[in-house]
Amino acid sequence: MSQHPPIPATLIPGDGIGPEIMDATLAALDALEAPFQWDTQAAGLAGVAAAGDPLPAATLESIHRTHLALKGPLETPVGGGYRSSNVRLREEFKLFANLRPVRTLIPGGRYDNIDLVLVRENLEGLYMGYEHYIPIDGDPHAVAIATGVNTRQGSRHILEFAFDYAVAKGRKQVSIVHKANIMKALTGIFLETGRDMYAERYAGKFDCNDVIIDACAMKLVMNPWQFDMLVTTNLFGDILSDLIAGLVGGLGMAPGANIGEHAAIFEAVHGSAPDITGKGIANPIALMLAAAMMLDHVGLADKGERLRTAIDQTLNTDKVRTGDLGGSANTKVFTDALVARIRNG
Repeated sequence: MSQHPPIPATLIPGDGIGPEIMDATLAALDALEAPFQWDTQAAGLAGVAAAGDPLPAATLESIHRTHLALKGPLETPVGGGYRSSNVRLREEFKLFANLRPVRTLIPGGRYDNIDLVLVRENLEGLYMGYEHYIPIDGDPHAVAIATGVNTRQGSRHILEFAFDYAVAKGRKQVSIVHKANIMKALTGIFLETGRDMYAERYAGKFDCNDVIIDACAMKLVMNPWQFDMLVTTNLFGDILSDLIAGLVGGLGMAPGANIGEHAAIFEAVHGSAPDITGKGIANPIALMLAAAMMLDHVGLADKGERLRTAIDQTLNTDKVRTGDLGGSANTKVFTDALVARIRNG
C-alpha cells in the first residue's frame, strides 16, 4: 500500500455518464494506490434531486474543507432554469485559472504530434453575467445588453499563472490571444498587461508573442504546430479550448483544471451525454487525464505520469479503444485493460 498520507478530496460524480466515467477513473486511481480520501457530494441535476439545489451547501462546505475536487460533467439547462454550477463553483472558490492541455493520444490522424496548452481566465470578461433586456413596444426582450469586465489584477493573475507554468514545464513559447484591435479597452488591458509583465519579469525565459483571436483560430486549423501555449480571456479561451480539443479527437480526450489560490477542481470538460447514459459505452479518458493532472497538482507527478503512460499503452499497444475512437470496447473493457497496464507497469 501507498505510504503517502491520506489526501482529503471532494468527489462529484456528476450527471449523465458522469458516474460511469467516475467509476472507471476511481478504478485507475485505486490501481495506482493514489491516497485520496474521498468525500462524495452531488451537484447539477443530481444536486437538485438530492437537495433541491444544483450546488448544495454540503458540496460547497466539502470543497471549502478539502480545497480539492474531482468532478464529472454537470447538466446545465439551455436558455433557462438554473445557472451553471460550473460557473458558480469557479466564482465561489475564485478559481481564476482554467488549464486545458491537449496532446495527440492516437497517432496517424489529420493532426499528429499535437502538444498544446491553453490557459484561460476564468472569472472575468463577458462571462461576468452582467446582462439585461430592455423592453420596447411590448417586446420584453427587444434589446439585450451584456457588459464585459477585465481588470488589471485579474489579467496579472492569469498571465502570471501562465508564464510561471511555461517556466516550470519548459514550454518554449506563450501566445497572448486578444481582440485589442476592436475591443481596445476590454482586451487591450489584457494584452498591455501581458506585454509589460513579460518584459519586466520573464524576458528570455521563453518566447512571447500575441495574436488576434480570429487569426489564431484560423492558424490553429491550418498549422497548429506553430503554437506551444496560449493564454487568453474567458470567452476566447472557452472557444479555443474546444477547438484545440478537436485537433486531438474531441472533448473526450481533453481534461481541464480550475485552479485558484486556495482550491483546485479537476474535471472532464465534455458534457453529460444523456443520449448514451446507462449504455456503458462512455469514453472515460478525459476524466482520467484530469485525475492525472490532479495527481501532479498534489505532488504525485510520478503517479500522474504512470496513468498517462497506461492510457497511451492501452490505446496504442493493446489497441483497446471505445467506439468514439473507432474501437469496439465498452467502458468496462477499456478500464479493465487500463488497470492491467497500471498494475503490470
